[in-house]
Amino acid sequence: QVQLVESGGGLVQAGDSLRLSCAASGTLKNYIMGWARQVPGKEREVVATISRSGTSTSYAASVRGRFAISRDDDENAVYLQMNNLKPEDTAIYYCAASRVYIITTNARDYDSWGQGTQVTVSS
Repeated sequence: QVQLVESGGGLVQAGDSLRLSCAASGTLKNYIMGWARQVPGKEREVVATISRSGTSTSYAASVRGRFAISRDDDENAVYLQMNNLKPEDTAIYYCAASRVYIITTNARDYDSWGQGTQVTVSS
């Protein structure tokens, strides 16, 4: 399994932007990558996923049009650009890697997870 470390979280105001980064211990070329978030008492939700080639992406309806996932396999990194943040985006955000064949928003398909980074959006 690949080791993942997230960074870039913080406290921002509604309407602001943040860019999360995920650094991997090794190559990500064999993995579908995703970003998920979780709030206390709720299941972890995959909000963005990107294919191995980087040509296909998928987003949860709640973030579509505001968030953008990207990857840089030369840098072994994945990013999540979050624009027009809302208070309901407040959560711990996790980077995740999956060996399944096609992009997936099912958290159970991901077998490597980072430790998470807190994003708090004030109104």
